[in-house]
Amino acid sequence: MSDEPVTLDALGVFSHPDDAELTVAGTLLKLKHLGYRTGVCDMTRGEMGTRGTPEVRAEEARAAARILKLDARINLEQPDGHVWLTEESRTAMVRVIRRHRPRVVFTPHWDDPHPDHAATARIVREAARLASMRRYDEEAGLDAVPVPAIAHSVYSRNQPPSFIVDVSDFVEEKMRAIRAHASQFYREGTQEPETRISSKGFLSQIEYRMRYYGSLIGVAAGEAFLVREALNVEDPFALLTRPMNIYS
Repeated sequence: MSDEPVTLDALGVFSHPDDAELTVAGTLLKLKHLGYRTGVCDMTRGEMGTRGTPEVRAEEARAAARILKLDARINLEQPDGHVWLTEESRTAMVRVIRRHRPRVVFTPHWDDPHPDHAATARIVREAARLASMRRYDEEAGLDAVPVPAIAHSVYSRNQPPSFIVDVSDFVEEKMRAIRAHASQFYREGTQEPETRISSKGFLSQIEYRMRYYGSLIGVAAGEAFLVREALNVEDPFALLTRPMNIYS
């Protein structure tokens, strides 16, 4: 994983250092397996978290990045718990998009119940458009780029997805990447306060979620996404006749 600005095919932009792992890690692993260059941008260092320190969480994020085989992991160091759609945050995201030139960006749902998550989605959507405007932030010296496609992870909102990615072959690696954030999840004997995600059954729920979405397309595990723009389908026959082991 390089510290230099590297051109990416897909970039996950999420609020806290474990968010991408919990939501889109299987998809990132699959894309990497298919030969695409992948990265994650964490908006904050997670310093407001009940468990762990920013330093510990940074090391955990690096360990998870190695498991995910990411080509880049970026942290914008926005204030945790205070992520807002501001000129500063928009400009910071525009610069990430221009430096790394992703064609696809994954991000949370714009109406996620966590304020940081919802704000991140709005920042991404506005920055994606502004990154294509040549005269925006000219002083940074970064070239304008085409607007990337944006797919929102279906995680905290119960709604039909636009599409589901088959991640059946990547469940084990995804769970290893999640567990790399050891300070945040269940550890027997720890004296740290319990949170929702550190409860004993939480990681099983992540697996159940993947199994559920997989069942909708007739595979072992899936990750679900929502897009707000119309999808341009080159071959509708190929799309609609993909085999699914389910009954109509």
